[in-house]
Amino acid sequence: MFKLLKTIAKAGESTAKYPFAPYPVSDDFRGKPEYQPKQCISCAACTRACPANALIMETNTADNSRRWQLSLARCIYCGRCEEVCPTGAIKLSQDFELAVGNKADLYQEAVFELSSCVQCGVAFAPQKAVKYALDLLVQAGLPTEQLESRTQQLNTCPECRRKANMLEGDGLMQRNTMSQETVNERN
Repeated sequence: MFKLLKTIAKAGESTAKYPFAPYPVSDDFRGKPEYQPKQCISCAACTRACPANALIMETNTADNSRRWQLSLARCIYCGRCEEVCPTGAIKLSQDFELAVGNKADLYQEAVFELSSCVQCGVAFAPQKAVKYALDLLVQAGLPTEQLESRTQQLNTCPECRRKANMLEGDGLMQRNTMSQETVNERN
């Protein structure tokens, strides 16, 4: 009997003192997603990557806004949102105590302003995303003489860009015909 008590004393405590003491979690523990709206560019990469559809991105062109929402009730803490976020705006924390008394507390949301097209005035992309793309071009070493045209291009909606890039129907056909003739002549 004395031998058994000695072995038990050497073993130490076999249970954690949780909830009276914080429960230690490993460094790579995937807990509650922490979201920083100031870093987010509202690109919707996280919403496309979320397998549980816990992230929602809704665009409202009537008031030129885009709403981002996270439902902690649906989140499976897989970490896909953290992996795909280009700016690191969402990261999984080590917080796992997520019980709430009110269901509304399980939702996080942020609202972003949309840029309007410089040609037609239609809201088409988040202002932060357009600024982020321009900043990446500047950081990549875009010459200052091209900066003006790229800024104009980034502030134009896809529909107006398509219209601006389209060639006249006759010119397009002539160029295709000329390229085909040039290929045939070389052969």
